[in-house]
Amino acid sequence: MEPLEKQELEQKARKVREDIIEEVYSAKSGHPGGSLSIADILTVLYFREMNIQPENPDWEERDRFVLSKGHCSPALYSCLANRGFFPVEDLKGFRNINSYLQGHPDKNKVPGVDMTTGSLGQGLSAANGMAIAGKVDKKEYRVYCVLGDGEIEEGQIWEAAMAASQYKLDNLCVIVDNNNLQIDGTIEEVMSSYPIDEKFRSFGFQVINIDGHDIEEIIKAFEVAKNVKGKPTCIIAKTTKGKGITFMENQAGWHGKAPNEEQYQQAMKEMRQGGQV
Repeated sequence: MEPLEKQELEQKARKVREDIIEEVYSAKSGHPGGSLSIADILTVLYFREMNIQPENPDWEERDRFVLSKGHCSPALYSCLANRGFFPVEDLKGFRNINSYLQGHPDKNKVPGVDMTTGSLGQGLSAANGMAIAGKVDKKEYRVYCVLGDGEIEEGQIWEAAMAASQYKLDNLCVIVDNNNLQIDGTIEEVMSSYPIDEKFRSFGFQVINIDGHDIEEIIKAFEVAKNVKGKPTCIIAKTTKGKGITFMENQAGWHGKAPNEEQYQQAMKEMRQGGQV
């Protein structure tokens, strides 16, 4: 598949957002807010940046992806389905007891999932392991790991950050989804991790600050990250929780709640008219 350009990526991101709403609405449960905030980032990764083969999910040379904030699986599932890892129509079974698409991604059940996640704080450690293995095996693949800005309140994240720097994992790219909201409120109210960029820089990372909804900035950040040598990269992506749905944007209450029929219809109308993407 040829890498997509800006306009095509924006269209794909809009489709991902539609799928997120469809998934959560169909399941009557899930996490739309943080899924919507990472839609643009995951779209660029899966439709332009990562070297993957949907027809061969376990290809040894593939780039790896770890969604450490695993509760935002609706965004990941949409990207995997639309990239060809499994049928798009299976998204409607999200969180159904008989579906393989559960609330948190399971690498043993979902084609294209590289790490089972959901217990917050653990994903970066797993990504480190993949990156170290790549170094040991002299592989060219890269490892991408998305963290939530609330998740980085977990101490294990910073232990993993120290290790990534210690082992000079320049094949590792961490993306922090900085939407400034978690389940109990703003990051500042719960446990401020600011300044995030200075913290990662002090842990030995190359740090890049971007608008996490600007496709061009996302593309450029990944290009810069690929050329960094001798240290890991952390992209701090400033995002909006619930991005693209006016009544969900910047509302902590939409962290883990499904829309009702009226809200679903409004959300889909916004998406199909171009919405806020």
